[in-house]
Amino acid sequence: MTAPRWQDDEDLRIAVARAKDGDRQALEQIARALQDDIYRLALRMTANPEDARDACQEVLVKVITRLDGFRSDAALRTWAYRIAVRHVLDRRKSRVEALALDFERFGADLLDGLAAEPDEDPVLAEEVKLGCTLAMLTCLDRDHRLAYILGEVFDLDHRAAADLCGVSEDTLRQRLSRARRTLEAFTQSYCGLVNERAPCACAKRVARAEELGRVHRDRPQRARHDLVDVEQEMERLHTTASLMRSHPAYRAPDQLVEGIRAVIAGELRVLR
Repeated sequence: MTAPRWQDDEDLRIAVARAKDGDRQALEQIARALQDDIYRLALRMTANPEDARDACQEVLVKVITRLDGFRSDAALRTWAYRIAVRHVLDRRKSRVEALALDFERFGADLLDGLAAEPDEDPVLAEEVKLGCTLAMLTCLDRDHRLAYILGEVFDLDHRAAADLCGVSEDTLRQRLSRARRTLEAFTQSYCGLVNERAPCACAKRVARAEELGRVHRDRPQRARHDLVDVEQEMERLHTTASLMRSHPAYRAPDQLVEGIRAVIAGELRVLR
């Protein structure tokens, strides 16, 4: 899993200066530079690609419209990520969050409809794994989910994670510890990737996931060309942390910046 980047390169610093002078292309350059890291956070928090795309776009709009208040002696990436963190904490519930899953209900759902034999397509098993781990995170409340994502998945040090969350380091450590214990207990009980004696296996969930419309055999959301790598990756996941970090370095949808160009055009007039 790719952690967020915190340092601005020279091109981004130049783009900020140009954007403040009213350069529309510079604003778009800034949005493109930030969108992947923000999308990865939003996807982990919402567990749904469409909601993550919308949240990412909303954050980018906030960044663009507040750019005049950004102090150039700080890092734009860190400033933008603080905006993103606050936004995903305050945003309305995603469609997965609206299901109000808890670990008891989610565990029962995992065991419902397990096939007798595993599906032979490792890409679909990977799709099931990705969807399952995202949904699993929503069983945590938002504060504990965010602490886990920043501290465990993105592996930020406690000071940086606490700063982004707007809490003390002690509070961050407590939230992270509770989230770790809860997720580890759950995966040890249910997930065959973490505990080979646990009952659930991704390949045995494929048929049920297809039935529910959660995966699609003809258009997986994350197709992998090297199927051997998928199989080897699935075999390596022996801890909850490695399972949660095993997602790809997601890229924001290509059309995302297209959706904020109208905002950029309007903001250009404001900045002038």
